[in-house]
Amino acid sequence: MELFKTMMQDDYEQLVFCQDKQMGLKAIIAIHDTTLGPALGGLRMWNYGSEDAAIEDAMRLAKGMTYKHAVSSLNFGGGKSVIIGDPRKDKNQGMLRAFGRYVESLQGRYITAEDVGTTVEDMDIIYQETKYVTGKSGKGSSGNPSPATAFGVYHGMKAASKEAFGTDSLTGRTIAVQGVGNVAFHLCKYLHEEGAHLVVTDINQEAVRRAVEQYGAIAVDPKDIYDVQCDIYAPCAMGATINDDTIGRLKAKVIAGSANNQLKEPRHGEQIHQMGIVYAPDYVINAGGVINIAEEWNGYDRERAYRKVKEIYNTVSQVFDISRREGIPAYLAADHLAEERIRSRRMNA
Repeated sequence: MELFKTMMQDDYEQLVFCQDKQMGLKAIIAIHDTTLGPALGGLRMWNYGSEDAAIEDAMRLAKGMTYKHAVSSLNFGGGKSVIIGDPRKDKNQGMLRAFGRYVESLQGRYITAEDVGTTVEDMDIIYQETKYVTGKSGKGSSGNPSPATAFGVYHGMKAASKEAFGTDSLTGRTIAVQGVGNVAFHLCKYLHEEGAHLVVTDINQEAVRRAVEQYGAIAVDPKDIYDVQCDIYAPCAMGATINDDTIGRLKAKVIAGSANNQLKEPRHGEQIHQMGIVYAPDYVINAGGVINIAEEWNGYDRERAYRKVKEIYNTVSQVFDISRREGIPAYLAADHLAEERIRSRRMNA
């Protein structure tokens, strides 16, 4: 990988490589843009196939955080960090504390949080070495971000429903939920309480069983979720599920879910736009967790935080307004909204 060439393509500010041989730490911190404030983004631990793959993931995710914060009107920039390793076997306290010391060395340019492969308990360990960490346990902390993410997806889905059907009521709507992990399980609770009909799938059969028992969901095989006759398709598991193989199978009029990087390629966003499918861009609708975490820096208050998460409804609606006005797909409209906020801050700096 030609690092500086890669960084210049999307104007990344900084890459930090962190290692501690004794503790087994091999980590990358990527800082994309700090125009709006310090870079905030989670720590992912994953058994990457190569070091290049880890660098690419950190950079891609950091840029995504820049856009997520900007479109959500948060005064944070975009950053992300990854530790190379299997979180089930390789993670240890010494490794996390060593990582915390690297975060501390950046003196607030980067603030970390939990992500795939890390937990609230891990953040507590990192906090022993640096104050630049969110999502910890204890008083004044926001804790697990999954419920807030689900709350935001729920309200964003209602905005998408209004765009597609003329009403934001989800009562009687059939919603196909792909993946029933922490976020999606909380989402299913909101949908069930409003009277939606749920069709769910997951490779984890225990998660499916819980959704069936608690929310009256219908279970389908993972490979069949795209063929479900439904009003809303909610991708809440892996990314890139909107692709050449699946688009033609979708029966939904709305795509709205918590997964990251739902479009395999930008052209798929163009394609579903031409098909008349209403798409709530992923980094707009799933921003509830980071909005909730960001509130820690103002002195965390759950009621205030959730009021701000609920504003995702208005942000998604604003994206649709831009999409209609400019005649562009929703994913591009979201980018325009984020880029305009960054551009405005730079002009007024």
